[in-house]
Amino acid sequence: MRVVVLGAGIIGTSTAWHLLQRGHDVVLVDRQPDAALETSFANAAQISVSYCEPWANRQAPLKALKWMFDKQAPLLWRPQWDPAQWRWLLQFLGQCTDRAFERNVAQLVSLGAFSHATLKQMVAETGIEYQRSERGIAHVYTDAKAFEEAAGAAELMRRHGVQRRVVSREELLRLEPALAFSQQPIVGGTYTASDEHGDAREFTQALARRCAQRGAELLFGHDVERLEVAGGAVHGVQVRARDDGRVRTLQGDAYVVACGSYTTPLLATVGLRVPIYPGKGYSATLALREPARAPQVSLLDDGRKIAISRLGERLRVAGTIELGGFDLRLDTPVAQARCRMLLQRIEELFPGAADTRPPEQGGDPQFWCGLRPATPTNIPLIGRLPLQRLWINAGHGTLGWTHGAGSGRALAELLSGERPAVAMDFVGIDTGGGRPRRAQPASATA
Repeated sequence: MRVVVLGAGIIGTSTAWHLLQRGHDVVLVDRQPDAALETSFANAAQISVSYCEPWANRQAPLKALKWMFDKQAPLLWRPQWDPAQWRWLLQFLGQCTDRAFERNVAQLVSLGAFSHATLKQMVAETGIEYQRSERGIAHVYTDAKAFEEAAGAAELMRRHGVQRRVVSREELLRLEPALAFSQQPIVGGTYTASDEHGDAREFTQALARRCAQRGAELLFGHDVERLEVAGGAVHGVQVRARDDGRVRTLQGDAYVVACGSYTTPLLATVGLRVPIYPGKGYSATLALREPARAPQVSLLDDGRKIAISRLGERLRVAGTIELGGFDLRLDTPVAQARCRMLLQRIEELFPGAADTRPPEQGGDPQFWCGLRPATPTNIPLIGRLPLQRLWINAGHGTLGWTHGAGSGRALAELLSGERPAVAMDFVGIDTGGGRPRRAQPASATA
């Protein structure tokens, strides 16, 4: 079959790769001049199967209300006059029960383990290098009460086959000696040796080049203008070149929408509503000043809910979620406060390790933000949509890099008539092990 894949982040590019492996002809479309220049550009860099937990839990509503007026809060809800935001929030609240949390964790971890195994296979096949480190991920606690609750989180992951274990302060410092310089009191942590980290942008761009070598047409620098629908089926995709304005219609036997947060408005134009809402995440990439003081193990800081990963001679610190629509500005008071928090936390945990000076003082912190495409359950939408020939692979939230390789493989298998070896609910498809989910008709306000 000829398959048109819309979106060349880690999800779309991985989908294209696995479709090519199954003998399909592929066209990979993105509005940017290269792959992975939006949500996959500068994320936290972690492949964190041990942290495949949904945002929705019993404590989430109270925490969200408490954090509403804190510009540096881990999860910041900024109310909008937007029916899609309120609809998403109501669905999110419906997932804030113990029963829903357990169900969602099981599916997220299942997809995470499947994806990690797939990524390892892809790396072995392609030889792609991307600042990869297999030193595991440590979850660091600076609050004694929070550390007491760490045993429950570790046990939850172990029940699902992930060997996340509680470690004392002394063992944590042996695993990551750079934490000895911390100005915050380190009380202990958890550690998962099987997790890893690496640069998602480098991997995705290299994978896109290998897709081209295998015959894929890479149509970068093209905006998706509309899906052409007739008789309950998609018959083409109209795209416009950004350089010369040329319009053309791409035709195929199947169409995969992997446009991240922008999947929602695109599908609304053809009458489909999907529960994906953008969560604005931030990162800072910093040059190292004293490499011996910088961590080698990738870390999750429980105090600020941020991730810290070393990428060669750079340090990536990323985190926080802001629910406020499609706002990518970095110059707002809220954005500036959140960027400052990332730098402050690095200085608290690893003083002097990285160059956190602002530009006016000679520093060069590379700030970035991207829109995390989140569903209320955090389970991505992978499968077949109600319109014939139309498929979806989107809604991965903060786990796009963790789930990317497996999501691409699962979609390619489904489209090829195969049954993926992962226990989750696919969209519009009953694999015999879960409940098929459905997209809803869009209303006039979608």
